[in-house]
Amino acid sequence: MPKQKTKSSAKKRFKLTGTGKIKRKHAFKSHILTKKSKKRKLALTHDTLVHPADVNSIKEQLRLK
Repeated sequence: MPKQKTKSSAKKRFKLTGTGKIKRKHAFKSHILTKKSKKRKLALTHDTLVHPADVNSIKEQLRLK
């Protein structure tokens, strides 16, 4: 049987933490930054965790399930 491949797009966008949670970056931080406040851009810089409703589908894409 051939091995299952992970989705390349998911592999690039998500990382696992040490406790098994999934980290992601914020959207809206790549361009048109002049109209966004410094506070908003700084908040978008930090990583966050994936919402619990999306965890199962992302784990499936990363072949963790």
